[in-house]
Amino acid sequence: MAIKRNTKVSADFSMSSMTDIVFLLLIFFLVTSTLINPNALKLLLPKSTGQVSAKATVSVSVKDHHDNGTYTYHINGNLTPVRFDQIESELNQLLMTEEDPTFSIYSDETVPIGEIVQIMNIAKKNHYKVILATSPE
Repeated sequence: MAIKRNTKVSADFSMSSMTDIVFLLLIFFLVTSTLINPNALKLLLPKSTGQVSAKATVSVSVKDHHDNGTYTYHINGNLTPVRFDQIESELNQLLMTEEDPTFSIYSDETVPIGEIVQIMNIAKKNHYKVILATSPE
């Protein structure tokens, strides 16, 4: 007596669960990429109509403390301040491997231009390019 099987093993594979996972990963990466903020310090940047398309790898932020009249300097948005006399050595260390060394300066609107010019003098002395960050009008 030969009993035949009515059910066969199917070799089909459903891709619907795989596309759901890929879609969820795509949404996850899109949402998390918008949360990345290169400038962690809250600065009120001056407004400008001209924007530069060059991309700087290092940023120097100057924050004005109104209560005691001092300024703090932060490199790459780091919350721990750097003394002014250490900025040049930090920049040299970060930009030594760059082919076209460029850094950007982020400063509050209330920071005097003299403080910004001192940082620009460091760039001139070391032949770095400088971008002064502004917010669009």
